Amino acid sequence: MHLTIHQSINIHMLKVGSVSNSSVLQIGSAGSIQASAKLYNTGEYTELAEPISPEGAETPLVPLIGPTS
Repeated sequence: MHLTIHQSINIHMLKVGSVSNSSVLQIGSAGSIQASAKLYNTGEYTELAEPISPEGAETPLVPLIGPTS
């Protein structure tokens, strides 16, 4: 049996609740999804960045939720 599937997707608004290192966002159909997690040090940094604090702001400029376990 031979099947041909034609698919057209129009996205007017896309809201993503959260993103993590292993997030997968799929739109449409796929035969399989292979997991992939890659971490790159594109700036060739050798030590951690200096911690910063927001100037004059007590809350973050962008509200963030804490990590979940």
